[in-house]
Amino acid sequence: MRRVFFTVGMLFAISFAAHAEDAPSRWEPAIAAFEAEDRAQPPAPGGVLFLGSSSIRMWDLEKWFPDQHVLNRGFGGSEISDSIHFFDRAVLPYKPSAIVFYAGDNDIARGKDAGQVAADFKAFAEKVWAAFPEARILFIGIKPSTARWALYPEMKKANEAIRAFAGEEPRLTFVDIEGAMLDEDGAPLESLLKDDGLHMTEAGYRIWTDLVKAGLEGEG
Repeated sequence: MRRVFFTVGMLFAISFAAHAEDAPSRWEPAIAAFEAEDRAQPPAPGGVLFLGSSSIRMWDLEKWFPDQHVLNRGFGGSEISDSIHFFDRAVLPYKPSAIVFYAGDNDIARGKDAGQVAADFKAFAEKVWAAFPEARILFIGIKPSTARWALYPEMKKANEAIRAFAGEEPRLTFVDIEGAMLDEDGAPLESLLKDDGLHMTEAGYRIWTDLVKAGLEGEG
């Protein structure tokens, strides 16, 4: 009997540890670091907030948007639900005029389906507009990558659902990066991806920058 109790206890501990790894609290150090940065050098309100996962975090905004009022608040391998969880700390203080958002990639890699990704993004967008009714949101479509190519059919479903939402909402722009990131055979262009097959090279960011600039100018 004692052995059974010990086994159940171990399973509970393993389950709790796995849950902790997936909990939004794992990003607390990143959010706290943003807040420390803000205290040291408060950003002016009303700019373009770049928010989302590592594809945002690794984007050198000073290089690619040198003459624009932009702020990078991408954090790690975050999911859309993490940006919702930290909304009061990662969005509200900046009073953005526009948000460039990339997430959903990790969500599907961790088992969420397209419907959940689209629902989470809609919840995020509604939270933004409740606080800032005039703010524009640019959702960058979930990218094709060699590392997650097997998951791309589900990612495409999420993209299409969010594109349909954008068609009904003038404050939302769907930034379609798919065509520019696939080769003539319809496979991911390896030149746009780092050796891990997931994160982007400078060539990839050049494409994203051009498309986002067009979207911010109302051409996307």
